[in-house]
Amino acid sequence: MKITIACVGSIKENYFRDAIEEYSKRLKAYCQLEILEVKDEKTSENMTDAQLSVLLETEAQRLEKCIPDSAYKIALCVEGKELSSEGLSGRMEELFVSGVSHLVFIIGGSVGISPRIVQNCQMKLSFSRMTFPHRLMRVILLEQIYRSFKIMKNEPYHK
Repeated sequence: MKITIACVGSIKENYFRDAIEEYSKRLKAYCQLEILEVKDEKTSENMTDAQLSVLLETEAQRLEKCIPDSAYKIALCVEGKELSSEGLSGRMEELFVSGVSHLVFIIGGSVGISPRIVQNCQMKLSFSRMTFPHRLMRVILLEQIYRSFKIMKNEPYHK
């Protein structure tokens, strides 16, 4: 099985890079992991709705280039469904058993994901109604994917 994390923006902080590298290394035992970054657009505090729409559309076009149509797409967004760790693990297992071989998790930039991208996803996932920095979200997502595999395999780690 293949898991892709398609995200807007790059990681500059070493502590996030180290955590991403650690979970990526751990996940090699369970899946083929790919992390794809697309360039983020500069934002400002006083952007108009029109400017925000253009920004989101520009980032959406970049994301679409790295998301295969055949993959099962999961948008990380605040309006998505909240799951427990066991719930995410169970959902991933259901997808794999039903023949899905490629999951793509999509993380937007600092202003979110284009509604068009979200609408084209088969699943919308929320980790909380709280807002997290998109760079930290990458670490949290990787940890939860790793935890999901440990739960699926009934291996120690989960408690």
